[in-house]
Amino acid sequence: MGDEDFPVQARALNYWFGRGEARKQALYDIDLRIARGSLTVLVGPSGSGKTTLLTLLGCLREVQQGLVILLGHELHGATPALATALRRRLGFIFQAHNLHESLTAAQNVMMGVQVLGRVDKARAQAAAAHVLGLLGLSERLDYLPANLSGGQKQRVAIARALVGNPELVLADEPTAALDRDSGANVVELLKRLGQARGTTTIMVTHDNRILDRADRILTLEDGRIVGDEARGG
Repeated sequence: MGDEDFPVQARALNYWFGRGEARKQALYDIDLRIARGSLTVLVGPSGSGKTTLLTLLGCLREVQQGLVILLGHELHGATPALATALRRRLGFIFQAHNLHESLTAAQNVMMGVQVLGRVDKARAQAAAAHVLGLLGLSERLDYLPANLSGGQKQRVAIARALVGNPELVLADEPTAALDRDSGANVVELLKRLGQARGTTTIMVTHDNRILDRADRILTLEDGRIVGDEARGG
């Protein structure tokens, strides 16, 4: 496979927090290539660098040292305009759902399309309803977040990340607030997107229930990759 088959690549990636005497290294010599359409899971103890790595790969932090190539573009020294353009091609799922409390479930999801600036309202509504339906929320389209459970809010946030057909999904504990069946449904949806559309997913998780569905498991400890296991998925 050529480089185009690996939408995420990193070589000799290092990262520090703080300055001067308070400076602390968070990542050490990270080398990885993520295959298109795959589901890669990052595991390891809290503080091992998983979320730091995820945010660097998603243009949410600036690369300080090393090479990161995202969707064919190098991130070290990237302009703010390039970083913004690349983020629009990604889907982000965070631990906090970050829903707008004054908007319905469908309206929150529509924002995931409308920020792209190329879809009219009717198409955005149809896309939002479709993805929410896939996540078992067809009966909750018009509900405000205050009237949804924690798990339902998280599924709305997941739908918002997926509705724009992103090339890459970066997920930080996406199933933590979900019951077993809902969590499995989310992972199966991400797997189907990978198979049908080539959507690539990188997921931070402590949820051992979903590891069997991963194509690859990367283990981080103290800012280093200490394990790299290919799975059947």
